[in-house]
Amino acid sequence: MPKPKIVILQGPTGVGKTETALALAHHVPVEIVNADSLQFYRFMDIGTSKPRPAQQQMVPHHLFSILDPDEHFHAARYMELARKIIEEILGRQHVPLVVGGTGLYIRALTRGLVNAPDRNEGLRTQLRRHSSAALFAELERVDPDTAQRLKPNDTLRIIRALEVFYQTGTTLSALQRQHNFATEPYQCLKLTLVRERSELYRRIEQRVDQMLAQGFEQEVRELLARGFSPNLRPLQSIGYRQMVALIQGRLTWETAVHEIKKATKRYAKRQMTWFRHDQGSVQVLLPEEQEQIILRVKNFLNNTENLGKSYK
Repeated sequence: MPKPKIVILQGPTGVGKTETALALAHHVPVEIVNADSLQFYRFMDIGTSKPRPAQQQMVPHHLFSILDPDEHFHAARYMELARKIIEEILGRQHVPLVVGGTGLYIRALTRGLVNAPDRNEGLRTQLRRHSSAALFAELERVDPDTAQRLKPNDTLRIIRALEVFYQTGTTLSALQRQHNFATEPYQCLKLTLVRERSELYRRIEQRVDQMLAQGFEQEVRELLARGFSPNLRPLQSIGYRQMVALIQGRLTWETAVHEIKKATKRYAKRQMTWFRHDQGSVQVLLPEEQEQIILRVKNFLNNTENLGKSYK
């Protein structure tokens, strides 16, 4: 049996994924599946550039606003939910269109995950008592291959690698080599949207200005008023972290805006590095190659039976 076909639109923040997905929906019967790790959360719409309600009404959207900010979510759970939704979309003779910039979640969906233990909060609490330098030195000792791939200040991933080793006696790098991310349940057309860096950075600055004009500060104030701790991981993400600092009087408006723009550009650069090394992905330069997207998708879906009608 041939594997079912899905289309993936991935790329850095600000590149134009939402607009491209909606444009594609005029030509192909797609349903959009979120692959942005912050757009899962309720009450976080402006700061995550979530598709607006009117946009979500144009075409079915899935896995948006499904969690409160204090709920834990991870790649394995995403893989489970997204694969179930994709199966339902295929059953309706529509095309699953996965859209987002969280590369790890997309890889989990398309190639599976390492069989590693769940989080151990007790162990994590113990590890957090040590400095980043001490944790990195320990990782270099027990799992030098993983340490070589991480930066010394990447405490979150360092703790995860140590957590895996202490619970299993096997290094994370060894588990990854055994798995080789080779579980591929779909035929994928994976399109990575890119822009000239100067153009992307201009769009990021413009987007931040729009977010602030739309009431981003008020959105964060309302999150805090609902009782959500500013130490929650979603509220420590880019933009929210700076807005919390502004509200608490630790940053001026000008500094907060500058820091959001700088951090977003830095994040976009990391995303571009990730996607550049993503095997099997086709880069599409916007806006010059915009029209190629529809042609590529239609060619990919050629001979796919029982497709429904596209959304107008």
